[in-house]
Amino acid sequence: MSIKALPLRALQTPAYERLMTEACAPVDLSERLTADVAGHRLELIFDGGERLTRLLDLINGAAHSIDIIMYIFEGDAAGVRIVDALLVAARRGVRVRAVIDSFGSGDTPDGLFAPLREAGGSVTFFSRRWRSTYLIRNHQKLVLIDDHVAVTGGFNIADDYLSPPRSDCWFDIGMIVKGPSIARAALWFDEIHDYTVNNDGKLLMLRRLIREWPIDNGAISWLVGGPTQRLSPWARAVRADLENARQLDMAMAYFSPGQGMLRRLGRVAQRGRARFVMAGKSDNAATIGASRLLYGYLLRKSADVCEYQPCKLHMKLIIIDDVVYIGSANFDVRSLFVNVEVMVRIADAGFARQMRGFVAEMRSDCEVITPNSHKARAGWLTRIRWTLAWFVVGIVDYTVSRKLNFGLGDPDPEV
Repeated sequence: MSIKALPLRALQTPAYERLMTEACAPVDLSERLTADVAGHRLELIFDGGERLTRLLDLINGAAHSIDIIMYIFEGDAAGVRIVDALLVAARRGVRVRAVIDSFGSGDTPDGLFAPLREAGGSVTFFSRRWRSTYLIRNHQKLVLIDDHVAVTGGFNIADDYLSPPRSDCWFDIGMIVKGPSIARAALWFDEIHDYTVNNDGKLLMLRRLIREWPIDNGAISWLVGGPTQRLSPWARAVRADLENARQLDMAMAYFSPGQGMLRRLGRVAQRGRARFVMAGKSDNAATIGASRLLYGYLLRKSADVCEYQPCKLHMKLIIIDDVVYIGSANFDVRSLFVNVEVMVRIADAGFARQMRGFVAEMRSDCEVITPNSHKARAGWLTRIRWTLAWFVVGIVDYTVSRKLNFGLGDPDPEV
């Protein structure tokens, strides 16, 4: 963002001075970011069109098995291409299994998968009926090829996530992982697939499945989340990493944690440095309002807050000292306590430096939020809207809150 685009009052803030000293160039979405960590090869893809190409290449190269967990699987051009590739794989003898969320993919016709089932593939919908688990969403995004390669991140199977960059697309991460820990991801798929096929809707069983998933101390850890009575395994790991952290960087699509997690973030900002890149654009205005409700607290704790402007931000990226989290979980109440999620924890100082640099580059495409600029748009009516949005985003599914924007999609008359 150019200097002219900043409000004049921002020019003398510490946040602005840090932004200018970083001298960041805009993020080049055509570039890949790669790293080698503890016998693993990590590759991050930011271009949606390239994500689709790589997914199709991996599916076409599968020899034994293809396993997919997905929140949204649309019947649009990208979805049809993926299904067609899965069908070809099934016909050559590859085992194909998919677990798809019934609510996130509620508009997708079941007939899309009929040829795949006829070829021997298995497609099962998570939480198919009105039961105690119906408000719990399978929000995961995971693709496994031959129990050897895993692909995860925030993206869904839909044109918006698997198309070349454009103004209305989602800016997201697709991470390809190769290495010994894929066996853990494959074990998790087997467990959630077995639950969905045989025990869908049994809340106590799902809680036990999530609660008993072990948190290991390896350099690459596959962590899961879900409707446990307390924090889920991935949320417990984040909480532990925040306890004594001095550096925090977060690029987050939906940000609306509870007070406990919010205070932990504030303590990191006070004893070290905390930088947040939030969504400035979304198809879900309620989630932006819920995030903005918390900006004042973060700014009072000396955190740097900015909003990404070129397109809709959808990534879920957290860097805490030398640890990086990438996966499907937002930093909100639903992802911390309710939704079934998968996150990869990567403990490696070199990779953390790479990702911290990536977040720094994003800031040149952001609007910096200052105490004054935040106060200027936080009139009493807007704050009421933000508060309502925070409560709704924490309770209902994203596809529902998208329709309840409380007027937040319109220009604020108080600004």
